Amino acid sequence: MRSTPREHARTRSRLGARPTGRLLAVLASTALLASLPQTALASGADRPVGAAEQAVIDSKLANSPVNPGPLVFGAEPLQDVTTAAGAAAADASCAISPEEATAMTLAPVWPEVGAGSPGAPSPMTLSRYDNQDTLYDPAGRAGLFFNPGVGLWQMDSAGLGTNNTAGDAIDTAWVAGFVAPYIVDRYCGAINGGSAAPAARATAWRDWNACADGACDNVYWRAYNSGVTPDAGVGRLGGAEPRTCVFEGASHDCLFVDTATAQGGDWWTRPDSGRSPVPHPFYVFRSEAGGVTREVRSWLAEDSGAGTHVTVTRPFGANARGGLTWADGPGVCDTTANRGDC
Repeated sequence: MRSTPREHARTRSRLGARPTGRLLAVLASTALLASLPQTALASGADRPVGAAEQAVIDSKLANSPVNPGPLVFGAEPLQDVTTAAGAAAADASCAISPEEATAMTLAPVWPEVGAGSPGAPSPMTLSRYDNQDTLYDPAGRAGLFFNPGVGLWQMDSAGLGTNNTAGDAIDTAWVAGFVAPYIVDRYCGAINGGSAAPAARATAWRDWNACADGACDNVYWRAYNSGVTPDAGVGRLGGAEPRTCVFEGASHDCLFVDTATAQGGDWWTRPDSGRSPVPHPFYVFRSEAGGVTREVRSWLAEDSGAGTHVTVTRPFGANARGGLTWADGPGVCDTTANRGDC
């Protein structure tokens, strides 16, 4: 049932007032992405899936129930979503309010990464259900694993996350600016094509496996009618730390990702919480070389215990399940913390 004016006003207060400004760069990149052949974020809604991938989908659906208590979200991440959704609503090709756009953008998060937990989901969340052989360190060293789905929206290199790094996916300022206009654009495309609102929302969420059984529409109405409670203890990086790294002679803005410092729901940091290994602390950054943009994840020997520094790279546009290159040798010099291969 749609909210009453009183409920709508309460939601406006909780979700935030309509922001100003435009996310032109994000919208442009989203428009470009939408023009390309798309695989889904994890499920590949428009393509056949193999047995291993279907097992991932089934695991996500089995863990999609949302805690029945109040919806809680990191305070800074919530502001990022409110800002991005408001801008997307202002530029939308159909009638959609900032509050509707905000609730629609938030809706996939709890089914995707909440696992029934009562607290705020963690922006650092790393995928827990993938365990394809090609994601593991070829040498078989424990804790060296490339989690393909990252962050609150589980941006996956099989689809929407193909042209970003894990650092981008963790950063709610960046990822909300990508996801909000994408969802709103999908919704409006369906509305303008004659779909009713419920079907249009389902179209907007089609890239998220956990939305397949209707959980996201349920969360949408909960967020829209009852609002979302902000948690000041969960920041936009979810406990990951921005650093400056030097790697192979070049300086990069990088993110240090240590699951032990995760803010918000940390169920996924337990080894028995899913099929994927929990990775050792790693650095992640974007590298531009030879006209190719790559995601780089690097483990220092002192963090992994592997006896050597280990680096894995993924060219943008490649699915991690078949596009990774692993190498031992040079490591990151973390010039912020003065540690590593310096």
